[in-house]
Amino acid sequence: MSSHAGPAVPEAAPPRRSARASFAAAIATSLEWYDFFIYSTAAALVFNTTFFATDDAVVSALSSFATVAVGFVARPVGGAVAGALGDRHGRKPVLVGAISLMAVATSLIGCVPNTEAVWLAPALLVILRLCQGLAVGAQWSSAVLVATENAPAHLRGFYGSFAQLGVPIGAVLGNAVFLIATAASSAEAFSSWVWRIPFWISLVMLPIAFAIHRFLAETPEFEAAAARAAARPKAEVRRSVFVEAVRRNPGAILTAAGANTAGVVLFQVTVAGSVQFVTTYLGMGRTSALTWVLVACALMMPLVPLFGWLSDRFGRRLIFGLGAAAMMVWGVPMWLLIPASGPDRIWPFALAVIGAAVAMSLQTGTQGTLIAELFPPEVRSSGASLGYQTAGIVGGFGPFVTVALIDGDSANAWRVGALVAVLAMASLVCLQLIIRRRYHSTSEHVASDETDVVTAS
Repeated sequence: MSSHAGPAVPEAAPPRRSARASFAAAIATSLEWYDFFIYSTAAALVFNTTFFATDDAVVSALSSFATVAVGFVARPVGGAVAGALGDRHGRKPVLVGAISLMAVATSLIGCVPNTEAVWLAPALLVILRLCQGLAVGAQWSSAVLVATENAPAHLRGFYGSFAQLGVPIGAVLGNAVFLIATAASSAEAFSSWVWRIPFWISLVMLPIAFAIHRFLAETPEFEAAAARAAARPKAEVRRSVFVEAVRRNPGAILTAAGANTAGVVLFQVTVAGSVQFVTTYLGMGRTSALTWVLVACALMMPLVPLFGWLSDRFGRRLIFGLGAAAMMVWGVPMWLLIPASGPDRIWPFALAVIGAAVAMSLQTGTQGTLIAELFPPEVRSSGASLGYQTAGIVGGFGPFVTVALIDGDSANAWRVGALVAVLAMASLVCLQLIIRRRYHSTSEHVASDETDVVTAS
């Protein structure tokens, strides 16, 4: 490793600090993704009639899912702003702010009146969904970096996976709450007011934000980067961390986005698009559809840290690439199985979503650390945010595109699988374009790079 002028390399965080940081990241992201995903579930089950009722079921569904996509479009904006703040002021304050914004926005969604009562209700819904997108865009890089930058070198993939563990945990919590809500209420009550309860529950995030602010320390790598910045002559201090991240790392940002798009799309068409499809066109009950999506997401919970740990042993790109290959192979069979389902024929749907869960886990367990390691600490929050959240722009339109591709005819469902397969092929191409870059700001990062050389092309 070449010498590096400036402050000494930060020592690795002690195990207790690493465990605390990964636990905080898991809790924070679980609640953030719970809030973000319950909107998708509500859009699939009730928003089409509550806020976007028309005489055409396809138009109503498209309108409902279009508001889902709004949140994904806002995510890169939140990621850019929060990434710059995170690189300037630290990972922890940005994470706390993102959690607080998400809690307030989500709880207010539960207070938006139906369109019949207030004609501006859809506009209010879109504004609050934008706030959700800004919040989840802001929290992702902060949570991932809190976990990875506090982790020992040889377990960075494992600890980093805990931030990604929030994706399946959030989906499980969201589906569980909606399952309880649908089982405990009539269809009329659910459409009228019960659907609002899962949104009000998000207020529990506010005390979580306070606890993170009170008890979690800043990461050693940020403290070292801040010390180096403070030691520079004033004229050398960068004016815009965001611009610096884009200027120095455009290839890393674009390839990270391309590599992650397939996974985001597959997740959305699994947890939202497939539920809307089977309940609308195949007559499957809400409870049955949500139960199997919950089972699939629950299966991801042990698989995500397992694959994160395996990435420490065999390299990020190998495990991530296996996930892309699995999505490419499973895309079309998945969407041939789903139309074969029905009220009395659940197993094809169950097999389809479980297969998707396994494929997604391979990428989910590795993507946080893989993306973070593409950027130096000084611009890591900005670069990682842009790379990950840009993929969300395409992924957020997954349920919308699902409805458009199927176009009211279940025989067209294979088109959704073909889209997933094509995006997975693009993911593999982008993965091959990712050039491993070595940064000498910390010994941990260099060790992590050396671990990943096992799969470097």
